[in-house]
Amino acid sequence: MTSMPHPYDASEPFTASRVVEAPEIPTAVVKLDDFPMYEMSSLMDGTFSHLADALAEVGIHPIGPAVVLHHRMPVDTADLEVGFPVDSPLTETLTLPSDYEVVGSVLPGGRVAAISHMGAYGGLAETWGAFTEDIGRDGEQMTYPFWEMYVSVPSPDVDPAALRTDLFSLLEPRGERVAPGPVQ
Repeated sequence: MTSMPHPYDASEPFTASRVVEAPEIPTAVVKLDDFPMYEMSSLMDGTFSHLADALAEVGIHPIGPAVVLHHRMPVDTADLEVGFPVDSPLTETLTLPSDYEVVGSVLPGGRVAAISHMGAYGGLAETWGAFTEDIGRDGEQMTYPFWEMYVSVPSPDVDPAALRTDLFSLLEPRGERVAPGPVQ
């Protein structure tokens, strides 16, 4: 697997939230709107069990961990993209054996906040909550999309406490703030 540019190639977890410049990275994803959250495991299984092979057939290869990108806050449904960062843009639609369609997309470039979650996936919501508080306390404003990269590959043999998931959120650009003055 080819290394990805910073911040996606961090060999060590981000133990505290930080703001970094992220490059735009092409992705190959299953993109769905209003997808029921209770079906997330079937979406992940139906995508990741076939996606690398489907991409290899068209000469494209994953260059990083699996990613789930959200276009809005998921509640009972989500608008999301599930796939991999890839070494070249996908320009055609691929159909997986699970009948999910794969299209080209991107992880956005720009200023992003990042932190790592260490542990079972059940603790992700708590880490996201603390992460968003840290971002606000630092005077930053999150914007959509936000995404998770599953750095550790889950398997029956992996200790859930050893799983690493990196969390990212696009931030609003920093502009010069002008103090309000008299209207002329």
